[in-house]
Amino acid sequence: MSETLPPRIVIVGAGPAGIRAAATLVEAGLHPVVIDEGQRAGGQIYRRPPAGFTRTAEQLYGSEAAKAGALHALFDRLAKPGRLTHCAANSVIAVQEGRLHVLGECGVQVILYDRLILATGASDRVAPVPGWQSAGVYSLGAAQIALKAQGVALGRRIVLMGSGPLLTLVGAQLVKAGADVAAVLDTSPWHQQMRGLWKLAARPLVALRGLALRARLGGRYHAGVTLERIEADGQGVTAMRWRDAGGRERRTPCDMIGMGWHLRAETHLADLVGCAFTYDEEWRQWLPKSDEMGRAGNGVYLAGDGVRLLGADGAEIAGRLAAAACLADLGHPEPSASADLRKLARLGRFARGLACAFPWPDEMVRALPDDAVVCRCENVSAKAVRESADFGGGEANRVKSLSRVGMGRCQGRYCQLAAVELVAAQAGCTPDAVGRFRGQAPVRPAPVGAFLRDG
Repeated sequence: MSETLPPRIVIVGAGPAGIRAAATLVEAGLHPVVIDEGQRAGGQIYRRPPAGFTRTAEQLYGSEAAKAGALHALFDRLAKPGRLTHCAANSVIAVQEGRLHVLGECGVQVILYDRLILATGASDRVAPVPGWQSAGVYSLGAAQIALKAQGVALGRRIVLMGSGPLLTLVGAQLVKAGADVAAVLDTSPWHQQMRGLWKLAARPLVALRGLALRARLGGRYHAGVTLERIEADGQGVTAMRWRDAGGRERRTPCDMIGMGWHLRAETHLADLVGCAFTYDEEWRQWLPKSDEMGRAGNGVYLAGDGVRLLGADGAEIAGRLAAAACLADLGHPEPSASADLRKLARLGRFARGLACAFPWPDEMVRALPDDAVVCRCENVSAKAVRESADFGGGEANRVKSLSRVGMGRCQGRYCQLAAVELVAAQAGCTPDAVGRFRGQAPVRPAPVGAFLRDG
């Protein structure tokens, strides 16, 4: 009589959501496979520095140092005895019928799964500003990663711009590290920030920490600004032109600019695996659908910022819930989830407050001059996007095929939201009516040689 093979459970992502999901499965006696692009578990928010790095956890993670350390230690305890398989420095680039195509040092390998937990997290949400294609312009996340992983600032004189908690957090971290931060430019005016205040009261201590970070920036912080243009020469960025809340023209010399408007859910794999999507009006982006436990159908579970933008604390809870749902579907006893669901509801109220207080700058995007670059990968201008909308109609993928917007290395991660806003304005409709770019494999750039096998 043959034995029943244990289910093959794969977790994509080793940030807070992926780590908690893995721990829940291991505690139930299962052996999951965890695939992550990082060398060490922790995700972007709790990214671990290389060996020998001299900065302390408190310097790297601030008030989150204890949480980061606990998650790192938890994963290390799980991985050392071989209770899970950790595929570090590997990227899932395609999904097809229970198979993951994974790119690593040895090329592309196929990993089979019966159940799949996607904890893919989020990345910076950026909006095009005239001149943003110049050398020396980075996302806020890139600036933070350089500081955490290498202990360096990416410029000698820095301007940060955008909106949301990450803007002031990165600014305060750079200032604390001794970097020359010339200005922190927030496109959200004070009155808009006050509109989200009552929802932010769902997490009063977190809100107070945000205010403390802003206070640390002092006169560098400016709310309600209008971003005009990034100036550059043949070597890179030279200055940022902007208007303050009173409409006065300002010019700040700099050699590096960091930009970002909160987060954009990483949804490419959820798209390829067949998840349904819905447009979230508050976040102004398409998000995959799941039930409250993270079930998305067909043995797929979603957790963390890749499905709900709730931050690291919410990601931990969502990872635990997704794993519990997976266990229940496999016939294991289902633990009570009521307490975790109540916590998620509270975190959801706080997140909605953030979305209200620090909105996506749709009006700024729609007013882009024709010569502004929208897609940096393919050098597609706002004029080309508008003309494609006129010629092909207000549908995202028609505009993509005609203009090549979103066809570059990032596959629309940085230009899709802005392109959709431009198309909606040109077609006289809402962004949800324009739709979203279809997912395309490989979801990360992959060399042709990685697909070749010996013999």
